[in-house]
Amino acid sequence: MKLRASSSLAHVALLSAVVAGSSVSTACGPSVPPPAAPAPTPPPSAAPAPIASAAVDPLGPKPEPPAPPPFLPPTPDVFTATGGMTVWLLERHQVPIVSCDLTVPAGASSDPKGKGGLAYATATMLDEGAGKRGAIALSSAIDDLGARISTDTNADASFVSLTVLKRNLEPSFALFSDVVARPRFEPAEFARVKDLWQNELKSREKDPDATARVVYRAVLFGADHPYGHPWDGTAATAKTIAIEDVRSFYAKQWRPDRATLVCAGDVTKPELAHLLDESFSSWKAPSTPAPAVVVPDAPKGPWPKVVLVDRKDAPQAVIAVLRPGVSAADPAVPGLWRVNDAIGGSFSSRLNQDLREARGYTYGARSRYSMSRGPGQIVSWANVVTDKTSPALDALLDDLHKFADGGVTEDEVARTRSQARGEIVNVYESVEAIAGHLAGDAALGLPPDWEATTSQKRDAAQRADLDALAKQYYDPTNATIVVVGPLGVLQAGLDKLGVSAPEMRDSEGNVIAAKAAKPATKPPGPPAAQPAPKPVTK
Repeated sequence: MKLRASSSLAHVALLSAVVAGSSVSTACGPSVPPPAAPAPTPPPSAAPAPIASAAVDPLGPKPEPPAPPPFLPPTPDVFTATGGMTVWLLERHQVPIVSCDLTVPAGASSDPKGKGGLAYATATMLDEGAGKRGAIALSSAIDDLGARISTDTNADASFVSLTVLKRNLEPSFALFSDVVARPRFEPAEFARVKDLWQNELKSREKDPDATARVVYRAVLFGADHPYGHPWDGTAATAKTIAIEDVRSFYAKQWRPDRATLVCAGDVTKPELAHLLDESFSSWKAPSTPAPAVVVPDAPKGPWPKVVLVDRKDAPQAVIAVLRPGVSAADPAVPGLWRVNDAIGGSFSSRLNQDLREARGYTYGARSRYSMSRGPGQIVSWANVVTDKTSPALDALLDDLHKFADGGVTEDEVARTRSQARGEIVNVYESVEAIAGHLAGDAALGLPPDWEATTSQKRDAAQRADLDALAKQYYDPTNATIVVVGPLGVLQAGLDKLGVSAPEMRDSEGNVIAAKAAKPATKPPGPPAAQPAPKPVTK
């Protein structure tokens, strides 16, 4: 028993030594391990071990890819249909959808004097019954085909648009042609439409932003200029328009020899030509000469320094800086797109980053230039918190001054070029956007290849070109300031602008005459002499 116990103790000791990493002898008891020898120290002059060099690529160095070329928009095919209608076609067969826009050069600038809104009323009435169908039957027929037909008007032109699946194109195109060529203009429908129209005009007066857009035109162009009134007219002019005015305007302005049809999508030229022969063959141009296309002159000053539409209880005020612009065909337009984008045409623009992000005065500050046949307008504006109207206007003017004097930065040069490329690519992603965009070009008298040539010029514009445009079109020194908001809040900032009193206008842009001062009351004079009493006769 003692021998077994001794063997067990020796075995445990041996295992412990092994676990501890100790050296043991073959004897039954453990032995002390010798001390470990120190690692040799390399001499100071020893060089580090060499690193294996990377293998040489037998194909040579990695090539650097060139910058992507700008997107070049395709040019539509152009031909003339029966009746003299011009047709632009851009085929897109990736998805079975077709979109068509027909336009005539008859917009608000063609309204007769005192009949502002007549072009708008005429376009609105086109789909209120056409061909053999009344308003309700026509709407139901369009819905049954899953189509969308709409009408629109702007300063220079009017439009009718159709978007539908390819399989329903033929019956939908027949309804589309009814709306364009065979509107019914029923008095009962016009009475209903006019009532809605007048209510919309009343609502517009309550919207500071919509009011400001009306006032811009009235201030910059004046009441007698073709661009001087809003597209949808005013409350006063709407009252004067009757169904007979609509019929007369349509007969004069809506003619196939003045129309351009733009189609994009899953349709070929033979298919479209067949649809035109089937649906538009009865639309004939009258024997009388077509009216000349209106091309308004540039607006002429002098203009007031500050215009105010007083809104005492408005929770927000509109502040704007207004200047004359250019026509759509002006050579400055390609570069002007990028200049406008830098100062106020996008979320990352200077105005928005300052007035919204840095100062918190507004949900958004913007700028835009109008695309029109004649020279239009350039406006920079923001809807601001009412009690910040004065500092917000000061900041807006300061940003514009710095932009005009200093031009664009290198970052803005690169960013606006990138955004211009993205914008034109986005337009050509859907057939509906393509048709609408090209119809807008046709309405302004621009050539079919305008998008292609303009996108190249816009992309090629250099910093010096953009700086010159910024100085020419965005310097606020001689601009007109328009404010829709409370006079009391604005008054504190007028002294800084060197303006003793703004020009007051109403919600439709009419000048409000200053009230004449009451004549001073004369001090009372001596009482008038009383006649002697007559003697009493008995």
